[in-house]
Amino acid sequence: MRNGRAPRREGGFTYLGLIIFVTVIGLVGAATLKVDALLRRAAAEEELLEIGAAFGEALRTYAEATPKGQPQQPPTLQELLKDPRFPGVRRHLRKIFVDPLTGKAEWGIVWANPGDKRGVLAVYSLSKAKPLKVANFDKRFSGFENKKHVSDWKFAATGQALMQGQILAQDKPPPPGQPSLFQPPAGTQQEPPSLFPGRGATQSPPAEEAPPSAPPPSEPAPDKEDKENKEDEPAAGDRQAPPVT
Repeated sequence: MRNGRAPRREGGFTYLGLIIFVTVIGLVGAATLKVDALLRRAAAEEELLEIGAAFGEALRTYAEATPKGQPQQPPTLQELLKDPRFPGVRRHLRKIFVDPLTGKAEWGIVWANPGDKRGVLAVYSLSKAKPLKVANFDKRFSGFENKKHVSDWKFAATGQALMQGQILAQDKPPPPGQPSLFQPPAGTQQEPPSLFPGRGATQSPPAEEAPPSAPPPSEPAPDKEDKENKEDEPAAGDRQAPPVT
């Protein structure tokens, strides 16, 4: 009996160990795939930044080569491949790159004239994915920190920055004096009103109170001697009439 039960117990332990081993291998494999996907995604974002920098440099050289009196923005991206303003072949961009996040050579464009869709101000990815990179950007990509989507990375001409109204509303910013439609940037907090009057650093001093008006003139108080003399004088009824002669 003992010799018959021993192989069954050993077989049970072997089967349990095999299940644990397969589970561990599966977890390790899943973690490896996840890490590999994150690394690929980070590499794609870095490639996107370099492609965006190439678009920005092409927009800059196009603007610098613009004759006086002509628009400095190309009508479309095709004018960056071959500038039609010059008789010879002049290229600002060697090709329309493929977006490494979408896998397509299609890009979003911030237009100078949104109604006619002419005048390229900036180029951006059409991907709505959340970026892994949110800080430590190169100085070429100012304003890219803490963006919610990759499509928020707007690649304008190198050394130039887009106005907030042109990026969000695709239109000109409001004229001076008109209240802004956008919330103040993060990090600027308004000071709450002080709960203790007179202690706030920015609280205006209280208005000076008017001096109290002078009391109306009154009769001078009687001196102490006059008061004593009046007390010594007899009352009107107590006075004796002068003797008749």
